[in-house]
Amino acid sequence: MRKVHRRAAAAAAATLLVAAGAGIGAGTYAVSASGSKTKTTTVVREAAAPAAPAAPTAQTQSTALSVNQIYQRNHRGVVQISVDEQSQSTGPFPFGGGGGSTKAQGSGFVYDSKGDIVTNEHVVSGATAIHVTFWDGKTYTAKLVGKDTSTDLAVVRVDAPASELHPLALGSSSAVQVGDGVVAIGSPFGLAETVTSGIVSALHRQIDAPDNFPISDAIQTDAAINHGNSGGVLLNMQGQVVGVTAQIESDSGGNDGVGFAIPSDSVEKVADGLISNGKVSHAYLGVSIQTATNGVSIGTVRDGAPAQQAGIRAGDVVTAIDRTAVKSASALESLIAAKQPGDHVTLTIRRGGSTHTIGVTLGTRPS
Repeated sequence: MRKVHRRAAAAAAATLLVAAGAGIGAGTYAVSASGSKTKTTTVVREAAAPAAPAAPTAQTQSTALSVNQIYQRNHRGVVQISVDEQSQSTGPFPFGGGGGSTKAQGSGFVYDSKGDIVTNEHVVSGATAIHVTFWDGKTYTAKLVGKDTSTDLAVVRVDAPASELHPLALGSSSAVQVGDGVVAIGSPFGLAETVTSGIVSALHRQIDAPDNFPISDAIQTDAAINHGNSGGVLLNMQGQVVGVTAQIESDSGGNDGVGFAIPSDSVEKVADGLISNGKVSHAYLGVSIQTATNGVSIGTVRDGAPAQQAGIRAGDVVTAIDRTAVKSASALESLIAAKQPGDHVTLTIRRGGSTHTIGVTLGTRPS
């Protein structure tokens, strides 16, 4: 699909206005009319991790399945998604090709018995036609239910018989811990039903959405993720979906052992919203931010944004939101992301050596 270049990670930079990178998903495998392949990579910024969750219980450990058992339980619910796109002409016809059609491919999974399929937004972005192929090779035309560029998630729907629909169970990504075993299923390079396994390498990573806003709390894994895995599943060792594979960090353009999945807690919230309303809205403050000493420094304030209307200024340092201390840009982003447009929050800030509290009514994130 779209090709972007890898760049060095910005250790503390983050934003609630415009993210500092253009990296989008790396799991899409695109084939042009001539058969040439394009690859995408991504930029990732390290976020400060919150306190560690409780250790896994003996019950959780004892219910771990083998990779084969997880595959047998879930593979019928993982699909391959192929899309037709209208390509742009790169010059006068015939030298520029006069435009034409291209095909791209990703992955997805059955979300419910109504035929709703979850995938990445960048898999279906710009599609003129969408086709879903199930584990048994049967293919159905799908229609777009809704997509959200801020979380890189989309839902498409197929009119398929119940015998084809095998919804996968969602687990809670909040229960995932570093070192947990995970299994990925998808269609890298069009190779359907491909299974890879590994561990959770890190939590609370921050990656960029297609609209350049940050996606917080991404799960990092060393399970092999390649082009075409976009929209596929990352499963825990109980066979539950804990993430949607979306991006890779790579020097080679392929799997270098650093992949990222959108957490299932976000997937459930966004998918339910898309199915119910065809769209989802995100809370918006309207500032650029970066981690500072004992707080989060405000860089720029967007004209007309909720932050400007509330009197927040460039140079202010946010130390708390609703009395919850914030020590990193990613922490502030996560707290804002958990809110809804129209919610009222109270920011504690340092300005010129004094401490102030400012009330802000959050807006709706622009597209």
